[in-house]
Amino acid sequence: MKYAQARQQMIQTWGQLSAEWGINRTMGQIHALLMISPDPMTADQIIGELAISRGNVSMNLRNLVEWGVVHKVYIAGDRKEYFASEKDAWKMALQIARERKRRELDPVIQSLTQLQDIEGDSASEKEVTELNKITSQILDVAMQIDKVIEIGIRAGGQSIVRKLISVLR
Repeated sequence: MKYAQARQQMIQTWGQLSAEWGINRTMGQIHALLMISPDPMTADQIIGELAISRGNVSMNLRNLVEWGVVHKVYIAGDRKEYFASEKDAWKMALQIARERKRRELDPVIQSLTQLQDIEGDSASEKEVTELNKITSQILDVAMQIDKVIEIGIRAGGQSIVRKLISVLR
């Protein structure tokens, strides 16, 4: 496969994967472009490469910076803003896991914690018991997932993932 075709396929694949994870496809494509670019890029360069609007690029760059997977780069003597992506795949995966945990898992745990010891009102005792049972089980699963993510983040990710894979073989 030629470089131009492989480059385009990488951008499309990362955009598709992002969409599958519930992240804006364009945000994924911008992230992929910055990951594979050897040098930082300006918003204008991204617009030219991906043929998307300035507003779309601006909004998605802001989101990528908030996620912590893209950072601004300042080049001496140049007033333009440049952007670069984390190049270490493990660091990037850990940052994405950290951010997804913060945005998705932590609120679920907080909400389910508030649902502990539900009391009956107009519902039957059987319904209350079932709701308590299910919310407790889901909270337990969420808390276990949270622990695994925390261990992975603290361990740096790569070593723990490799250990888990060796156990699963």
